Amino acid sequence: MGQALTGHATYNNQAVTDGLEQVTLLRYLTSSEFAVDVTENWQSEYLQFLLFIFATVWLLQRGSPESKELGKAGLESDKVQLVGTYAKRNSPQWAKASGPRLRVYSNSLVLVMGTIFLLCWLAQSITGQSAYNEEQLAQLQEPISWAGYLASADFWNRTLQNWQSEFLAVASMVLFSIYLRQRGSPESKPVGAPHSVTGMEG
Repeated sequence: MGQALTGHATYNNQAVTDGLEQVTLLRYLTSSEFAVDVTENWQSEYLQFLLFIFATVWLLQRGSPESKELGKAGLESDKVQLVGTYAKRNSPQWAKASGPRLRVYSNSLVLVMGTIFLLCWLAQSITGQSAYNEEQLAQLQEPISWAGYLASADFWNRTLQNWQSEFLAVASMVLFSIYLRQRGSPESKPVGAPHSVTGMEG
């Protein structure tokens, strides 16, 4: 709601500057300008979690509570993962299966996060092209195609601006959590845990 209200005010301020008509809040909420701002944030968030989930299967960080214990990199055994013949009575049905069903379910979190990321990125490219072309037409310039927009600096500036902030946030959280503590948080090690302890949550 905050983004909608401040974005609407900013949009109308720019409209006044450009000598254009102001729009209602409802019109702004259904505009490509609002949609591109929302979807560019969504896609970067889902990319962050997608890569974090996928990378932490193999990548370890000594001393981080976000990391698996050292020496436990990889997909882990069926026994550890409680799948197939090691599944418990109350395990999900697909965890008890074998073959393609088990492979899909074993990677379902990454598959869903990846799909949402790609859909958000697609939505960002479509709404971004529309918003970009509105600006082009307002300045009496030629609109560009969707493929042209994908190759444009505007699309990649919006995309990379969000990616760098997401990756910086995750990297700093992982590194800070080695040495800093927050009592009672599962994102932190116990306050008295040594800095070198890995994969322990408080």
